[in-house]
Amino acid sequence: MVIGPYDGDREPLRPLFRLADDSDSQIDKYLNLGEVLVAEEDGELVGQLQLIASGEQAFELNSMAIVESRRGTGIGRALVAAAIRYCEQRAAVRLLVATAAADTGNLRFYQRQGFRMLRIERDAFTPDTGYAETIIIDGVPLRDRVWLDQPLPARPKSESEPHQL
Repeated sequence: MVIGPYDGDREPLRPLFRLADDSDSQIDKYLNLGEVLVAEEDGELVGQLQLIASGEQAFELNSMAIVESRRGTGIGRALVAAAIRYCEQRAAVRLLVATAAADTGNLRFYQRQGFRMLRIERDAFTPDTGYAETIIIDGVPLRDRVWLDQPLPARPKSESEPHQL
């Protein structure tokens, strides 16, 4: 597996983004923002992770998805590790991520990667924000968004240091 930046037209990545977000209108708003890292295996894109600068010295892990047939194989962990390296190389001190409160699998995954609960955004997933009213995840209605964060080691950015993943 190879993980690296994706520099092409992002429209072909839409099916991967759609795995992570149930709102096409929301995807339209952020698809072309920030940096996208992709995981490729045998010439096939098997995962994506999008990072967007979020204030001074912080990034938001805005979207991440792994194709269903490859979930549970370490691709998500590898993408998060690559994202952390990307952020550290840019002297970021914090990485944020948000996920649905109803998605206990995602909450468990991010906590295993070192993220901690930060805050809850009530009623983030509504028809007004582009989500169907009846989305159920693991028997729980999709309503609230949970924000998590992870502090990153403070490290001054060197001018001579290459920006590699």
